[in-house]
Amino acid sequence: MKRLAAASAVLVLMAVSACRMWQPVGVSSSGNMSTPGTIGGILSAVGGERLADREVRAVHIGGTDKYSAVTNVTGGFTIKVPPGEYRLEIDLREGEKIVRSPGTVHINKSDLDANLEIVVGS
Repeated sequence: MKRLAAASAVLVLMAVSACRMWQPVGVSSSGNMSTPGTIGGILSAVGGERLADREVRAVHIGGTDKYSAVTNVTGGFTIKVPPGEYRLEIDLREGEKIVRSPGTVHINKSDLDANLEIVVGS
């Protein structure tokens, strides 16, 4: 029984040390991302069609850093960013223009701004 308890304790310690404490598992980032925030939303067309496979960039206002993601099949995107102010950009195709944009996005440590909407029209 003592051996089982000792083995369990070792497994727990290994699991805890394998996880990076206070950081979500699977986050890959560049720069100072010790406490990232998240910008997320939907990219759609004026008629409501969701736009998949489009790059969305969060550009740090007053700096040169850019963070990006590609929209999924439902037009959704999620971008991990350090605290700061950002504007969102997308690659427009011929004849397209941005009809609605969230403007300046303010992110603090661990913020989640997930209900942003970008609408593209002709």
